[in-house]
Amino acid sequence: MEFCPKCGAVLVQKRKKYGCPRCGYSSNEKIKIKTSEKIGEKKEVGVVSGKDTQTLPIVGEKCRKCGNDKAFFWTVQTRSGDEAETKFFKCTKCEHTWREYR
Repeated sequence: MEFCPKCGAVLVQKRKKYGCPRCGYSSNEKIKIKTSEKIGEKKEVGVVSGKDTQTLPIVGEKCRKCGNDKAFFWTVQTRSGDEAETKFFKCTKCEHTWREYR
């Protein structure tokens, strides 16, 4: 993606050259677009499953079931957008899950 040197807007293609839709700047050269992948190149896709997905932060929250003092946490917007999100906890020892409303 190229930007206008005068106003900073994204340059758009006008025939074989690029120009700025905001200020009218036009480049005298063709802009070469670089890509990181070659056409037809295949990439491998890895699958993450089970215990490999535990990349959640750990906080000092006491589990009500086993008394462990560490838990994973994450937040989810369970109600309307103008209300606070719900915070979920999962014990690092017994995997008991609970939630906290704000």
